[in-house]
Amino acid sequence: NYLISKLVFSQYIIVFLPSFLHNYNTNNNIMNQTKYIFVTGGVTSSLGKGIIAASLAKLLQARGYRTTIQKFDPYLNVDPGTLNPYEHGECYVTDDGAETDLDLGHYERFLNVPTSQANNVTTGRIYLSVIEKERRGEFLGKTVQVVPHITNEIKDRMQLLGKTGDFDIVITEIGGTVGDIESLPYIESVRQLVWDMGEHNAIVIHLTLVPYLAAAGELKTKPTQHSVKTLMESGIKADILVCRTEHEISDEIRNKLALFCNVKREAVIQSIDASTIYEVPNLMLEEGLDVVALKKLDLPKKAAPDLKNWNTFLRRIKNPKHIVNIGLIGKYVEMQDCYKSILEAFIHSGAANETKVNVISIHSEYIDASNVNEKFKDLDAILVAPGFGERGIEGKIAAVQYARENKMPFFGICLGMQMAVIEYSRNILGYADANSTEMNEQTAHPVVNLMEEQKNVTDKGGTMRLGAWKCDIKPNTLAHKIYGQTTISERHRHRYEYNSAYVNVLHEAGLKASGVNPDTGLVEIIELEDHPFFIGVQYHPEYKSTVANPHPLFVNFVAAAVKASKK
Repeated sequence: NYLISKLVFSQYIIVFLPSFLHNYNTNNNIMNQTKYIFVTGGVTSSLGKGIIAASLAKLLQARGYRTTIQKFDPYLNVDPGTLNPYEHGECYVTDDGAETDLDLGHYERFLNVPTSQANNVTTGRIYLSVIEKERRGEFLGKTVQVVPHITNEIKDRMQLLGKTGDFDIVITEIGGTVGDIESLPYIESVRQLVWDMGEHNAIVIHLTLVPYLAAAGELKTKPTQHSVKTLMESGIKADILVCRTEHEISDEIRNKLALFCNVKREAVIQSIDASTIYEVPNLMLEEGLDVVALKKLDLPKKAAPDLKNWNTFLRRIKNPKHIVNIGLIGKYVEMQDCYKSILEAFIHSGAANETKVNVISIHSEYIDASNVNEKFKDLDAILVAPGFGERGIEGKIAAVQYARENKMPFFGICLGMQMAVIEYSRNILGYADANSTEMNEQTAHPVVNLMEEQKNVTDKGGTMRLGAWKCDIKPNTLAHKIYGQTTISERHRHRYEYNSAYVNVLHEAGLKASGVNPDTGLVEIIELEDHPFFIGVQYHPEYKSTVANPHPLFVNFVAAAVKASKK
């Protein structure tokens, strides 16, 4: 009987164990599963969740883990493409044409890995998808609710990048702060995912504020305690607590936070203010954020992070050999986030030239012929920034004219390039009323015109010329010298273009078209030959500048500014 029972049990194990393991691994995603890190915030906005997420991702990447980051925004816009820059800051554009949150720019600049449509999701996109499914009858007549239908859609999107098999770790930043009504569906979705995935497969990092009260002369932990309490009331326990602070957090405070916030002492991470965001990965390395995260995820440390090139970049930022003043001529200069990628590209290109770039923001609405000399007298170069609408246009044209006539290095991006075309048409060809039809539909000389494929477009969201497009560069031009190749790919975001009807006459007059799209014939790059550095581009090179690969246009522009400053 004993032998028979053993035989039967063995057969049971042989027959059913493989099936059990298969179902267990499939249902619970235990084997070869992508690990997930969720980053939430509390107390106040703008604490730097995106920088913490990017810094942790950089450290994990430097240890050999394939890492990506995604951002979930709680607003109802389908994407930030229709938002006023004053409302939301810069709209960042990916290769595949997604108009996204500016934090994706930080992700790319830190990791040097392109993002995509899947890396940024908004509440508007979630609800639109669910409503479209309901209209198609995919819910089979069920009542559509926030739970489970909206949360299921969110969870599917959160796991989309992980299911590709391209990444070992996916970091998800949740926009807003814990307790916001708008963020509740995301917090609930995170709670469900952490529960579904099980221990060591998903963790939560909570970023909060430890303010310093000058009157009391001490740091206060109560805001952090309340924030963690709010998170726990939503069913989520923070695995790691990152504390933003202006002053060093003592061991006593760390112990207090660990005790009252229900986290391990080693998981209380200080995030002190830094002189540049690019110092944060090193600060997080010192605090052991990556080690704690890997321990929580039950992953090996692998090799120590290789930050040699990163630290070389930092040393160049902190020890410049040159200083230049570059004027940023724009219409949204009151808010730095409106030109975030341009400002960061100047940091990258400044380091490449061992140069400190002082960006002098000048509002184009307040520039005219009477004051342009005074405003620009201390500048070494001028960048005319992108933008939309008629406001401040004449000031940008005056800036272009000043740079051209005074042989000052000039760089125009998107609208900045279009202003260069208008300025040259007015002052060299004598077309006094030359303009863009965006500003004057009745102009006799529409040297910048609405793109043909845009003329029947009525919807504003996601309908511009977006994403990466090819450009063929003519040999023996400044553009060719800068890029060192004849075919490039750059990211676009515009509706208006250099009118092809005027290209030849302007070319004969000296404004050269040195880069053209091979499929549409659209002029992408213009330049002047008899000028130290004068170039305009229809695309947005700032979107592709990273720490590891500063964009060559910015690198050469800063080099031209250095040369001009020495004169």
